[in-house]
Amino acid sequence: MDKSANRSGFDRFWPKTSETGPRERRNSLVQNIIRTLSMLIVIAVVALGALALATQIGVVWLERAFPAQGKMIEVAGATLHVVERGSREAGPAIVLLHGASSNLHAMDVLADGLAKTHRVILIDRPGHGWSTRAHVEDSTPAIQSRMITEALAKLGVGKAIVVAHSWAGALGLRMALDDPGRVAGLVLLAPVAYPWSGGVGRYNNWISTPVIGPLLAHTITLPLGLLATTSGVRGVFAPQPMPDDFVGSSATQLLLRPREFIANARDLVTLKAAVAGQSPRYAEITAPITIIIGDIDKTVSTNIHSRPLAATAPNVKLIVLPGMGHMVQYAATDLVVAEIEAMARSLSGKATKDERSLSQADER
Repeated sequence: MDKSANRSGFDRFWPKTSETGPRERRNSLVQNIIRTLSMLIVIAVVALGALALATQIGVVWLERAFPAQGKMIEVAGATLHVVERGSREAGPAIVLLHGASSNLHAMDVLADGLAKTHRVILIDRPGHGWSTRAHVEDSTPAIQSRMITEALAKLGVGKAIVVAHSWAGALGLRMALDDPGRVAGLVLLAPVAYPWSGGVGRYNNWISTPVIGPLLAHTITLPLGLLATTSGVRGVFAPQPMPDDFVGSSATQLLLRPREFIANARDLVTLKAAVAGQSPRYAEITAPITIIIGDIDKTVSTNIHSRPLAATAPNVKLIVLPGMGHMVQYAATDLVVAEIEAMARSLSGKATKDERSLSQADER
């Protein structure tokens, strides 16, 4: 019998088996993997492109929604956005400095009351709000202190009371160390002053990383941030409630723009080393310091920062508010304004006494 005929008949009832060898099967598998990977890469590139486009559209929308309201001052390495209120003739100037993840509007709540009797200067820190900085690496209190004092000099500000919140507490302290002739007094609100255990969040470390950081900031940060902003800000206010209109009135979402988000992350990542370097010098500060803190602040520890500072600097008034969290300028606005005005009266009295002494010396 013809075996080939029998085989042909057998094949009619069973599928024909592949006659390709191991090499051909391996090549086919490799080609399938390459095609799949290529398709995934194309999808990823298209998705990232769409997110980058959405981010740019979001940036335009945010900047139209929250335009600059002050004037721009050029200093070495930065352009600073400054808003002035009140009268130049109304007592010592008061400079309000905001913390991390915010802009000058976070201090508006104090400006309204103080501007009735003082010249009030609000500043977007370098890289935040509408202020820019030439180098994202210019993130430390030392560098930002130089930039801000240069701006104050251009504004004709002599001695001023510096009111600083959170991250900017380290900045205010640095200003008092580097330019004591400019800082008449410090009012520090929930300030950062010393190194702490732990870090500042994994995402901030990623954003501060070359290549990876800009990629994330220009694609997913703004879309995700728009969804998470309100809940995140509520956490900073806790246990006090966040004002209903805070996110809109404070232009908080400007933070989600790539260049500001990167600058903010860099500020946070480099702060620990910066305060470790400057904190041994706090005993040199002779200007009066008032510290106002909440005893259950979950953002900046009272025991790590404010109490050691009060025990170190020679002229400190420490006010601990029971049951209050991080945003003390909102939780106890009247008290904060009263303490700033009390310092201003004290400094004005000292200035008057000094002037009287000089006049009497001249007469002799």
